[in-house]
This record gives sequence, C-alpha cells and structure tokens, in this order.
Amino acid sequence: MKTKFQSIYFLLPVLLIISSCGSNDKKKDAGAANQVQAYPVVALTAQSTSLETDYPATIEGIQNVDIRPKVDGFIEKIYVDEGAVVKKGQRLFSINAPQYEQLVRTATAAISSAEADVNAAQLQVNKTKPLVEKDIISKYDLDAAQLTLQSRKAALAQTRAELVNAKVNLGYTTITSPVDGVIGSIPFKTGSLVSGSSAEPLTTVSNISKVYAYFSLNEKQLLDFSRNYKGATLEAQMKNIPAVSLILADGSAYAENGKIESINGLINTNTGSASLRATFSNPSKLLRSGASASVRIPQHLENAILIPQKSTTDLQGKKFVFVVDDKGIIKNTEIEIMENAKGNFYVVTKGLKAGDKIVLEGFQSLKDGAEIKPEEKSADSVFADLKK
Repeated sequence: MKTKFQSIYFLLPVLLIISSCGSNDKKKDAGAANQVQAYPVVALTAQSTSLETDYPATIEGIQNVDIRPKVDGFIEKIYVDEGAVVKKGQRLFSINAPQYEQLVRTATAAISSAEADVNAAQLQVNKTKPLVEKDIISKYDLDAAQLTLQSRKAALAQTRAELVNAKVNLGYTTITSPVDGVIGSIPFKTGSLVSGSSAEPLTTVSNISKVYAYFSLNEKQLLDFSRNYKGATLEAQMKNIPAVSLILADGSAYAENGKIESINGLINTNTGSASLRATFSNPSKLLRSGASASVRIPQHLENAILIPQKSTTDLQGKKFVFVVDDKGIIKNTEIEIMENAKGNFYVVTKGLKAGDKIVLEGFQSLKDGAEIKPEEKSADSVFADLKK
C-alpha cells in the first residue's frame, strides 16, 4: 500500500510538467495566430507613360496595275521576269498578231488609191471651171465635179483615219509598263493565246516606292481612338496622331515610320469594323504588295496610375486590389483598367488615385478588413521595368 502511494507521488510532478508544456504550446499558438503579418506594399504615384497597340495589317503598293492585252494574239516574247523592277514605258510583252500588220498595209494602199481619186477629181474640177466660165457647159457640171472632189477628199480622210487606227492596234502588240514598279506573277508563257477579254491579267505591276498598310478597328476601338486625339474634325484628329511604326512578319520593326492618312467613313456591317490606311516610305523596296505586318500605334498618357499585374485578383470578370489604410487595415477594392497594358503593368482608369497604397503580392490568404504590417517598397524599384 505504501509502495502504491509512493508511485503516485512520483508520477504527479511528471504530469504537472507535461500539463505545463501543453499550456505553453497553446499560448504560443494563440500568440502566433494573433501576430500581425508583414506584406510588401507600394504607394502609387501619377506618372507619364506611353502605350503601344498592334493591329494586323495588309501591305499594298500605292499602285497595283493589272497588265492586260488590248488585242488578241499569241505571246511572242516576254521581256521581264517575275519580281523584276521596271520603269514606266519599259517593254514587257510582245504579241504576234499578223492581222494588224495586214490592216496597216491595207490602209496604206487605200490611202494611195484615195489620193489618186482626189487628184482625178481635182483635175476634173480644173477642167470644168474654164468651160463653165466660157458658157460652153452649164454650171451644174462644175458643181457636180466639185462635189465629187469633196467626196474623194472625205474618202481620203477616212482611209487615213483607218491607217491611224490600224497602227494603234499594231502598237498594242507591244505591251509596256504604265508605271514604275515591280513585276508580279506571270501566269502566261511564250506561245500562249491571250485576249483582251481574258479574266486573268498578263501580270501586275506594283508601284512600291510607297506602300499602304491597311488595318481595321472595331466600333469601340474607333470611338476610343477618336477620343484620344484632339481635333474638331476627323481630319484634324488625324494630324494629331503621332507617327506609327510597322512590325514585320519576323517581329522586327521596319526602319521607316509612317503616318495614318485615311479612315474609312463607313463601318462594315459584316465585320463591324472600319478600315484605316497608314502610308510608309519604301526606298529599299523591302515591303511588297500582299505582305502581312502589324501597325503599331503609340498613345501618350499623362498622370496615369499604373499597378503591377501581379497585384490584382480576378473575380467574376472584375479586377480587385488590396488597398491599405493608415492603420494597416486592408480593403478589397474593385478597379477598372484600360484594355491595353504597359508590359506587366495595368493602367487604372477608376478605383485608385495617387497616394493610395496597395499590397504587392503574397495576399492569397488575406481577407477584406484584415490587419497587416505594411513593408513599403520604393516606387522606383517596383516600376523599374517601365524605365528600361
């Protein structure tokens, strides 16, 4: 019995120690739970920035001229190759059309015959006139001779016109370039029969000393576009649009800047968009008709509020950030942003102002109204990427 009580007295201190340790652990856990966590925050400032928007575009030369024959015949010779640079008036094709040579010869012979008829009629007038003056024959014979001469002269003029027409048609057998430019594809080969009514042209000559870049904006983009630039009229607004750049298919920027010169006055009912045209100089002939590229339009913003994209959360299609007040209490705040972003930063249009502090990152477990310990980061370090 004595031994049993001795064992109980021996175990009692051990139980008290264990109980004390458990109580201390609970206090530590409670203290840890009540401890305010530190989160990085940044104070927002208004700043100037530029946004760039890319629009898919199609390149066309300032002139794309289809070369078609005006006479029927066989292609006798092709003087240029596809992709060749040609000058205005340079020979491109010759067409074998012997019927036009025959018409020239026929017209030339007809002129000789008509000239002989005129000479004969003139002789008759010269012969009749003195006889009439001497009253040997009646004046009627002179009038008839003069009318015959007039008729022969008209016939001569007609045959000369036919010769001119025949020579023009013969000249059409030699086809020259109407403009300076670059030759497109040549679907016909030597010996092919061609006609002025053929659906397919012999080739296309593209004048690419300057090129047009055609791109489209939908109705919303067009409205935003018109509001971003000052001017009472569309023409005045276009003058205030800064120079645009061209991004080529390989992602490189074209060396020459361009200018938006035309906005279509009608919105396509099928696509809901309007067409715009930017003009670029092309001295190196690098840009070709039919090429694809992107027109990059800059937009300068003053006093803009920018925030890192990583500092936002998405909920039902809306953007939210955690705003911190002076007491360290956070508020989940809805914001509105521009459609276009500046790299990894959003441009805020509503919901934030200069001086507001937002939680930068690590806020996944935070709840609205929670208290945090702000660790303020400098704006220069947070927005350092904007200055690169």
